[in-house]
Amino acid sequence: MQERLQKLISAAGIASRRAAEELILSGRVAVNDCVVTELGSKADPASDRITVDGTPLVIASQKLYILLNKPVGYMTTLDDPEGRPLVTDLLKEVKERVYPVGRLDYNTEGLLILTNDGEWANRLMHPRHEIEKEYHVRVRGKVHKSQLDQLADGVEIDGRKTAPAAVQMVKSGEQNDWLSIAIHEGRNRQVRRMCEAVSLSVVRLKRVRYGVLSMGALKPGEFRYLNPTEVDSLRDPLQTPATVKKEPLREVRNSKKPPLTERASARERKTVTQRTRPETTSRGDKTLRPPKRPRQ
Repeated sequence: MQERLQKLISAAGIASRRAAEELILSGRVAVNDCVVTELGSKADPASDRITVDGTPLVIASQKLYILLNKPVGYMTTLDDPEGRPLVTDLLKEVKERVYPVGRLDYNTEGLLILTNDGEWANRLMHPRHEIEKEYHVRVRGKVHKSQLDQLADGVEIDGRKTAPAAVQMVKSGEQNDWLSIAIHEGRNRQVRRMCEAVSLSVVRLKRVRYGVLSMGALKPGEFRYLNPTEVDSLRDPLQTPATVKKEPLREVRNSKKPPLTERASARERKTVTQRTRPETTSRGDKTLRPPKRPRQ
């Protein structure tokens, strides 16, 4: 089936749809060895040969979504000129080609998502979705409240102030303190640079949460597949959970007695009235007792 080229490029994880449009306009996309520069052009990935910068476009038949506990000392790229280990080296048993959603530094550990669903990945990384990411940071020395307040309010990086963050102490040690910093931006090395801006030296940095996802019992180097509910929760992080539609109460017809719930309420009201009724009332100097009920 034919699809728009920018959609196919996005689904392959090469670029977002908007960036794919720029690739097409700049003459970097070809279909069956013919360069295409017109937006809206379509192709069938099953029968057409689509290339970007001469590299064939590969669209996975099976969508995979993986959560990895990245150890220190791995690159979150698919190729490293220096020959350092890659996160994909930890996924030997995964036959499909997957790539990281966003990046973690070489010396940063923790939660990393990998997928072969390009559109889903681009959606997660788009700033307008503001998916919150939480990091635990061990810093050298003691942290002052003023530094926590500065991090929470936002600090200036490259002439631009960071958005407000959720910051709190996690653990106070004799020589090092642990902080929790939750942000929804994705600037390069942001958490490290935020700490540097308030004169805090980062000793260890670990991502512990991405949206609603946490690592759970995963050890460094281990991974698991996300279930459909987790995938959907990240696809639209701002949506409210679906509520179960309740059946409307059926009206009781052709019944002389009220429903049991109404009869129970009536009994309760009668009991409360009897329990709270005063034994005597006063009017002026006279004391009046409630009238006696006539004998049946």
